[in-house]
Amino acid sequence: MKSIRLREGKERSVLRRHPWVFEGSVAKGRADPGETVRVEAHDGRFLAWGAYSPSSSIRVRAWSFDEAERIDAAFFERRIARAVALRQRLPIDSDGMRLVHGEADGLPGLIVDRYADTLSAQFLAAGTERWKAEIAGLLLAATGSSRLYERSDSGVRALEGLEPVRGWLRGEGATEVGIVEHGWKLTLDVAEGHKTGFYLDQRDNRLRFAELVRRLGCERVLNCYSYTGGFTVAALAGGARHVTSVDSSAPALERAKAHVALNGHDDARAAFADADVNQFLRDALKRDERFDAIVLDPPKFAPTGAHAERAARAYKDINRLALKLLSPGGLLLTFSCSGGIGADLFHKIVAGAGMDAEVDGAIVARLEAACDHPTTITFPEGEYLKGLAIVKA
Repeated sequence: MKSIRLREGKERSVLRRHPWVFEGSVAKGRADPGETVRVEAHDGRFLAWGAYSPSSSIRVRAWSFDEAERIDAAFFERRIARAVALRQRLPIDSDGMRLVHGEADGLPGLIVDRYADTLSAQFLAAGTERWKAEIAGLLLAATGSSRLYERSDSGVRALEGLEPVRGWLRGEGATEVGIVEHGWKLTLDVAEGHKTGFYLDQRDNRLRFAELVRRLGCERVLNCYSYTGGFTVAALAGGARHVTSVDSSAPALERAKAHVALNGHDDARAAFADADVNQFLRDALKRDERFDAIVLDPPKFAPTGAHAERAARAYKDINRLALKLLSPGGLLLTFSCSGGIGADLFHKIVAGAGMDAEVDGAIVARLEAACDHPTTITFPEGEYLKGLAIVKA
């Protein structure tokens, strides 16, 4: 077994069971991509077993902090079984759910979502890439599924020195799948949809939005960065009289339109705009339009902290415009999925947007990813989705 020796003083995060070892922490030692290595402190003490990645700034991702544990097929079988068992115990009102959430499930670099009878997986790091064949078989055995589509086409793989991969890893057939969420019918394409096919992390927030729309009596709703209309369906289910969905993807809007019909809503209650959200908001202000509820669920503006300053300006601008467009007593659901923007910073950005818009509001809920996307106490970086539900004064 090859060893990686850390520099003196660099073992503290590993001792706290943080799963990442950065390039600058390594004093000596090398291995092949994805090879299991023994991570040692500067004096040779055992710290962890991990997967080595010679191309990444995250040089080692820890599999286990137990020196007696072997990293073999049985190890992955135990971790997958534990992850699946947890989801079976959680209150998930859908047949679409996240089964494996990377570091939170002790499997860094592995994302697995279940859409009805189909699994969709991302192998994002050298370690999971090396064990891909074994992991695929174990996933099917643990879930009873017969199909596994690989969506290892994220840009993160390039940082690991890996090529993008997309296609059936096990099974075959149509890539369009239907799921049911909170009684709503939704469709997705595991080959073409965002992430592994759909934004499962917003499942609980979509239900919360439907409930708030109903309780607050929101009649006119604006869903920005609507993608395939999950929040649109939620608003209509909550009794909204009319919902406008804005996105720059025509195919996504077509699927959103289909979702409205699939759930039995009158198409006269929905409008769809293929447009840049920022420009749409500005034009709506010029038209002196007002909405009773607005959703801002933009793409990742700041993938890392290095992008935070520029992203903060973008988040502030769209929130300022949205707050101006809200009627008094109206509801704003605003989100950031940027890892480089923490919850405290996001709150400050939205507060600044309110000051610039010369409006105030009550935060009635702090929002996060659905319960099948857990964050562990030793890996706070896993808390990527944060949101606020604000009622305008």
